[in-house]
Amino acid sequence: MAAVVERFGGAGALRVRETAPPRPGRGQVVVRVAAASINPIDVRRRAGYGRKLFGLMGAARLPLVLGNDFAGTVCAVGPGVTAWREGDAVFGAKPPSRHGSHASHVTVDARHVLAQPARVTPVQLATLPYNFLTVCRALDGAGLTRASAPGRQVLVHGGSGGLGMIAIALLKQLGAHVTTTAGEHGLAACRAAGADLVLDRRLLPLEALPRRFAATLNFAHWHDDAALVARLAPDALGHATTVHPLLAQIDRYGLAGGALAALAGKRRGAAGVPRGARYAWTVFRPDDGALDWLAEYAVARKVAPTLQAFRMGEVAAAHVHVEERRLGRAVLLPNNF
Repeated sequence: MAAVVERFGGAGALRVRETAPPRPGRGQVVVRVAAASINPIDVRRRAGYGRKLFGLMGAARLPLVLGNDFAGTVCAVGPGVTAWREGDAVFGAKPPSRHGSHASHVTVDARHVLAQPARVTPVQLATLPYNFLTVCRALDGAGLTRASAPGRQVLVHGGSGGLGMIAIALLKQLGAHVTTTAGEHGLAACRAAGADLVLDRRLLPLEALPRRFAATLNFAHWHDDAALVARLAPDALGHATTVHPLLAQIDRYGLAGGALAALAGKRRGAAGVPRGARYAWTVFRPDDGALDWLAEYAVARKVAPTLQAFRMGEVAAAHVHVEERRLGRAVLLPNNF
């Protein structure tokens, strides 16, 4: 069974369909999915966002099953897999695909799978991998590492979202001093995540902040990118954004034209950073080192997101929940109709 996008459009484009049980190929496992998060990228992909670039990866052809995150139980093991057995409780995230995790069963490369830690529920685990791995790439893109981050001033724009909350926690773990912006309803959550200074973005414009930050991270709005870059200190490490227009420009202008437009925009952004600092546009991609860190984080994290669970038959309502930015991370329970 799977939540299938039969045409690009609104939440009404989703249909729950019976699907054939998948079989694992070499190096793969099949996971019976207990929980899978619905992220903003899923809602946007359902409407057709990114389909030109994802199409090159075979990840936009209809009918389409969305979803990257999953938590569940291994039910089949492919040739060459020795790390996992049937019955193992696992979680993880798979790269963009037309056979995603919003299904009763998902086929995943064994290297993208982690063991579920004790005392953390599958529903909680399902909210982590996609966002965590994306944040890790953003930190790396901005030059923030275990060696460079301690004692540094870092500005996180959009701290109360799924990416921002993880970024705050990781930066504090690395020993950075974290300033974050948030809306009215996210201020307390940012403080609970460990931010040293939380700013209400309705009351204080970015332009009012000093140029003192070693790194800036944009998880909120592309139109704020230039203002964030302008907050970097002369000896800054760098800036990274996850809200860049790459996919939108390729959708609008085609692969060649969109890539050129994106490259020009990226060069303009990079021209604003101090000499020697990095400037990165971040996209999701699994990474072995980040997966190891994810396993540590899943056990140690002290701040859990507010959750809203949906049965498979409520998948359209779950998409509306995400679209309207309602309180609570949306988690789909694919084997509960």
